Amino acid sequence: MANGELAFAEPWQGRIFGMAWALCASGCFEWPEFQASLIEAIARRHGLREAPQNATQDDEYAYYDHFQVALEALLITKGLATGAGLESRRKALAERPHGHDH
Repeated sequence: MANGELAFAEPWQGRIFGMAWALCASGCFEWPEFQASLIEAIARRHGLREAPQNATQDDEYAYYDHFQVALEALLITKGLATGAGLESRRKALAERPHGHDH
């Protein structure tokens, strides 16, 4: 938060937050369910490996990466998406030209 408002380093971070909030507000899941999924995603990540002593910027803690993993896991658990469907969408978005805003 900056000055009491949410602050995002990248546009996609605000979008993923907005998607989670909108899905919660529409009744797809309760916010505590998402929080539990986020806690689990962070715990899984930190259980897999410790941060290396010579960590690069890519290795640094990335909250919204965990946020995305948690949202995807919850969508799959709730039957709102499939892993294959999410991967298909991810590939389609990656194929868009550089500079596309989504």
